[in-house]
Amino acid sequence: MSFSNIKVTKSTSDRVKSYDFENIKFGKTFSDHMFMADYIDGQWTNLEILPTQPLSMHPGNMALHYGQALFEGMKATKSQDGTPLLFRLDKYVTRINASSKRLCMPELPSEVFLNGLRELVTLDQAWIPPQSGSALYVRPFMFAMDNHIGVRPSFTYKFMIITLPAGPYYARPVSLRVEPNYIRAAVGGVGEAKAAGNYAAAMYPTKLAHEAGYDQILWLDANEHKYIQEVGTMNIFFVVGDKVITPATDGAILKGITRESLITICKDKGIEVEERPISIDEIIEAHKKGELKECFGSGTAAVIAKVNKMGYKDQDYMLDDHFPVANMLKETIDGIRAGVIEDKYGWMEKLPILTSV
Repeated sequence: MSFSNIKVTKSTSDRVKSYDFENIKFGKTFSDHMFMADYIDGQWTNLEILPTQPLSMHPGNMALHYGQALFEGMKATKSQDGTPLLFRLDKYVTRINASSKRLCMPELPSEVFLNGLRELVTLDQAWIPPQSGSALYVRPFMFAMDNHIGVRPSFTYKFMIITLPAGPYYARPVSLRVEPNYIRAAVGGVGEAKAAGNYAAAMYPTKLAHEAGYDQILWLDANEHKYIQEVGTMNIFFVVGDKVITPATDGAILKGITRESLITICKDKGIEVEERPISIDEIIEAHKKGELKECFGSGTAAVIAKVNKMGYKDQDYMLDDHFPVANMLKETIDGIRAGVIEDKYGWMEKLPILTSV
């Protein structure tokens, strides 16, 4: 089974045997093992898989004080014959290292990231839910480890991967509030990185959106507060007429891997896709003219989330409960991830099936 020289200490837990995969609560239950690696003296070392457990941390840890922390989100699924599958690994390596560079953190050699991921998911494959639309959510993350008070990059870091079973992130269509005051990111900032602080900064405006009766925020640009960026948990797509349009990544928008995959599928299906600046006024006008056919978000956790309402300037704009493009895209990407639709793009990697776990 081994992919590399990683020290493995196996858990004696049998929690998976009693876990209710029919009642998955996202983010609540973690699988048996975690992967760790340390960056010390300019190199990655101490590669290890061990039972999932708390960490010991000094109160002067620089990640707590200065925010050098990032993460990724991935999913592992199973084919019909039980083969564990991983999705677009090369893209996640590229993106985590782009985030690392922006946050002045060390890049991860692909063999450290991918071999740790492969061995961890292989070992915990019994935690991959069997239901269609569910998956094993994989959370790689990195944070500073120096114990030092003073604004500078850390010299040492810890990289980890934990996993947890996940059902559908949004079980129903969601409502969006177009954020009137706050911003998520500006060009030149860290909006394109999966920095932990991006999500902390979004929590208060998201709380206000929830209090106003909406599920999530639709962010606008920082300069003119006019152009659509993304939703708090995902990229955003609109179907206007017979075109799919989505905001172009401009340095302030996360380069979503699910986003890129959906664009590829659309083009392969003969659907025209435009990546360009999109103003909120354009979308409202398209709604008034009856040309806005669909709105949906995309992301690793959500995959695709249909949007049935947008709130803008104290007015709600409702969308019909009819999502042919979103449904086609979700069925296609879920089918590829489950091995029931041909993976002609070469996106999936198979892992060994364990006869006993």
